[in-house]
Amino acid sequence: MNFERQTTLKNRVFASGVGVHSNAASTIILNPADADTGILFQRAGLAGGSRAAVAAHWSRVTMTELCTTIGDGAQAGVATVEHLLAAFLGLGVDNVLVEIDGPEVPIMDGSAAEFVDMIDAAGIETLSAPRRYIRVLKPVRVHFGDAFCELRPHESGLRLDVDIDFPSAAIGRQAKAADLSSRTFRRDLARARTFGFLADVERLWKAGFARGASLENTIAVQSDRILNPEGLRYRDEFVRHKMLDAVGDLALAGARILGLFRSHCGGHRLNIGVLKALFCDRSAFECVEAAHGFSSRLHAEHVPLPAYAAPFGRATLG
Repeated sequence: MNFERQTTLKNRVFASGVGVHSNAASTIILNPADADTGILFQRAGLAGGSRAAVAAHWSRVTMTELCTTIGDGAQAGVATVEHLLAAFLGLGVDNVLVEIDGPEVPIMDGSAAEFVDMIDAAGIETLSAPRRYIRVLKPVRVHFGDAFCELRPHESGLRLDVDIDFPSAAIGRQAKAADLSSRTFRRDLARARTFGFLADVERLWKAGFARGASLENTIAVQSDRILNPEGLRYRDEFVRHKMLDAVGDLALAGARILGLFRSHCGGHRLNIGVLKALFCDRSAFECVEAAHGFSSRLHAEHVPLPAYAAPFGRATLG
């Protein structure tokens, strides 16, 4: 993975599908973008044929129930952004304009694998602008009951340490830790699918969720059994998917995080919550820019974040 310079896509690429919650059809078009654009969604298909831009940033998150939704505070919203964003962060893509004509990113096969294929088909281009990072300086933690997420200082890169615990014997307690790189993302996380419990289906439908879920895009758990005829892709696919979700949510930081992310029985709500906690404490992080000869030892220079990534304006980062 390139550490020193920002990246974008070489070519335009598109895919279509339905949303796992809305069951609404949509097409996404991934476009190359200039340095310091970040990941920017352009939402089409709004009333009157209008379009609206929504930055992929934690300050634009409007909902975290069962997925992560971003919006402009008015009519434009994009749901279930986490798997696509995980693919960008996992493969080291910094700047993309994502055109989407529906309310939800297509679920594809329930993992990030097809988004990885899209990025591979488009190709990755290295730009001249230096890459920016957010370095965690002290621990921050959020919790809900016994569940918690935290960010801690870490000597190099982004490390994830995630565990889950479900009463179903099909899942049980699972734990995984990994240093994020394009290699580990492709091998260990990208193919892990979302999952759900058959006992919850009627309640979720009534609440407007899981209307596009099927055995083609979701691991279905009934009591202590996996209903998908092909079984699991990994023995511990459930915790791997939780880690995939965390990567996607952490992509909303506005720059790549240098730190240790830990999660115990967490989810989207806590993932976004720990980002908010980090940025609400100016002494908990610093913004750095990759210097010449940047390596895994993460030598860097102090800089402000670009405007799109600074939720309270540049002055808050001084």
